[in-house]
Amino acid sequence: MVVLDADSLLAGDTIRTMVQVMNREPQVGILQTAPTIINARSAFARIQQFANRLYSPLFATGLAAIQMGDAAFWGHNAVIRVAPFMAHCGLPKLKGAGIWQGPIMSHDFVEAAFLGRAGYEVWLEPALGASYEESPPTLDDELARDQRWSKGNLQHAALMLFSPRLRLAHRFAFLNGIMAYASSPLWLLFLVLTTIAAVQLTIAPIDYFPDGRESPFPLWPEWRPTWAITLVVSTMALLFLPKFLAIVDVVVHRALSGFGGFFRLLSSVLLEIVVSVLLAPIRMLAHSHSVVSALLNVRLSWAGQNRTEETGWREAAMRHLPGLIIGSAWSAFAWTLDPMFFLWSLPVSVPLALAAPTTVWLSRSSSGESLSRRGLLLTPEERTRMPLLDDARGFREEAESEVALTPVEQAVLIPAVNRLHRHLAGRGAKGLKKEVIEGELDACVSRGYRGIEKGRLSLLLEDPQALTALHRRAWSAPSDSFWGQRVRNLVLHAQGLQDL
Repeated sequence: MVVLDADSLLAGDTIRTMVQVMNREPQVGILQTAPTIINARSAFARIQQFANRLYSPLFATGLAAIQMGDAAFWGHNAVIRVAPFMAHCGLPKLKGAGIWQGPIMSHDFVEAAFLGRAGYEVWLEPALGASYEESPPTLDDELARDQRWSKGNLQHAALMLFSPRLRLAHRFAFLNGIMAYASSPLWLLFLVLTTIAAVQLTIAPIDYFPDGRESPFPLWPEWRPTWAITLVVSTMALLFLPKFLAIVDVVVHRALSGFGGFFRLLSSVLLEIVVSVLLAPIRMLAHSHSVVSALLNVRLSWAGQNRTEETGWREAAMRHLPGLIIGSAWSAFAWTLDPMFFLWSLPVSVPLALAAPTTVWLSRSSSGESLSRRGLLLTPEERTRMPLLDDARGFREEAESEVALTPVEQAVLIPAVNRLHRHLAGRGAKGLKKEVIEGELDACVSRGYRGIEKGRLSLLLEDPQALTALHRRAWSAPSDSFWGQRVRNLVLHAQGLQDL
């Protein structure tokens, strides 16, 4: 079974090679590729695309060498052996408390771990090329996705600690996924404790005789600059050395032309580092909120992801207002406390204060196009024509130009799509929900669905009886009505295809 996301692409040769590997290696339960990000337009997506294309080959190769047959599964752009997957990868309902109770929200790591427990291997093969996916176009879309992932990853703590016979590598994969989000509140806690310590050092006098004045030997404060320098140097090496190793890797393999040459590559890396520094505190605050919300078991739902819309100024200002207040207040307090502590706070407080304009600028397609014209953030897939990507863009443009039906309109009008949605809808609603659905059904038929509140529209489209009635009534609607006009366009398009 080849597993794809809605934005996935796999070349035919890659799929054939993956199937051949699975046939030759019967112990492999999942064969995972390392997808490359494509089709980025906004500045934010272009930065993610560039970083993925430059850093991922080296990272994925090292990851594959460390994990061997105990790799993680990312849920798409992979091949699964169906029989063991069906036999061993059923997701249990957690039996703990809070978020550790009920269905598991993030499935892919769990399925890899369960296959490993059953004696099968999970392979990550970075040498399998022509595997692609797309990136969220804005920071806010990424953070919305991370809010769901954080809850799912935190749920894995129950499996990591209490599931029997899991391989050690998969337990560490669970831990790594948890720390991807738990590290943010730990960083925030570090900043809070550092502020408290700075207040104590500034306000409280130093006690040279903690054991009492009768002691003739004072306890002098100790300054260990070697410890501080070691911490800074090791942190900088951990953050930046892999980036420059990736540049060396590109130079060694003579692939500079794909990134626009050495100086443009170096400039792009420096730009990516600057943006990463600006985004790190914003992500820290957002992930901390996500972790706290998850621990409080705030209800979340899996919704469709934005791939086209830009972030507006009003939306950005409202979303990042708490960060602006927190960052500004912290820096103002630091200034009154000590000028050196104020300077120390700026790398965190300034990005929080600039979060709204940063988010808006990064979300703009015009910003991404401007960077591209200057030769920044280029990738080999952009500079070399690739038949797979050309075909995919052509098919997408053709599909968008043929019939301008939204997914909701397709689910209502097209018989096969309507049947699929009725099958996936499950049982019909009862009681108060049924009354709401009946009211919204009449409104949807008479005026269309665009004015219906999102939650009520979801109820309507998740009810099989409502979908059936909506399909029939939409096709019999007057020609000048909302649905009548869409039926007319659909029929004319079908007639045009028959004439061809």
